[in-house]
Amino acid sequence: MRGHLAMLAFSGLIAGSFALGSLAAPYIAPTALNALRFGMASILIGVAVVASVGLRRRDFAAPWRYGILGGLMGLYFVLMFEGLKTAPPVSAAAVFTLSPILSGIAGYVLLRQIATRRMAAALAVGAAGALWVIFRADLAALLRFEVGRGEVIYFWGCAAHAIYTPLVRLLNRGESPLVFSFGTMAAAAAILLVVGAPDLVATDWAALPGIVWVTLAYVTVFASAVTFVLLQYASLRLPSAKVMAYTYLTPSWVLCWQAALGNPLPGPLVLIGVGLTVLALALLLKDEH
Repeated sequence: MRGHLAMLAFSGLIAGSFALGSLAAPYIAPTALNALRFGMASILIGVAVVASVGLRRRDFAAPWRYGILGGLMGLYFVLMFEGLKTAPPVSAAAVFTLSPILSGIAGYVLLRQIATRRMAAALAVGAAGALWVIFRADLAALLRFEVGRGEVIYFWGCAAHAIYTPLVRLLNRGESPLVFSFGTMAAAAAILLVVGAPDLVATDWAALPGIVWVTLAYVTVFASAVTFVLLQYASLRLPSAKVMAYTYLTPSWVLCWQAALGNPLPGPLVLIGVGLTVLALALLLKDEH
């Protein structure tokens, strides 16, 4: 139950990244924004680790584990903000709901986690709902498979995110979720500071509009530090496909964010796809026994 509650909070907090990220994306390079957000978030989590469970020498055994996980999460967020330059928030959130299928495949390859028939059916329903939203309820565009550039870019980020989930369980050696999150976050920050150095130098920080700083603060605290711990916590307690099932709630949460920010909502036909993603979540979370 705690794992499920963690992912419920995770989905709501992640949705804010889509709504705010789409407003900030045109003004700053994704590598620059995410290098700062991971650096600041790793400091926050580091302080929390020292103040609570503390760090032990064995927590840093095989540091390559953190490099792999940090690289995957860094790639995910960079591609997310790059995709949000052109993809609408609800459409990008729908792409995110394809992650359970990808995560289920990765979970089978890495951990031999096998999906039941009902889980497979739920994934199919969720994918159908996601595609309906991605193509804006336009059947002709769906048949022609006209996918926007932003959605394609973000899809590859979601693939990295899906691989990350089962890898947490595979690579964890008994470290607490907080310590493991700190190692992953610090590794992501180091990688992005190197890769994003040119963009960090080229950015005119004084000229950035306020929405960029609001977005940076939100993604640092809530969509990085808090959600990383929630995802690590849930990944150690639930199968990969069920962890990622909560991504099906993201389009619904994004609609709430869009309404709160005063942005127009998509038409009723598009909302049918959102409803299918919620149905998929209900199917996935039903007790197998």
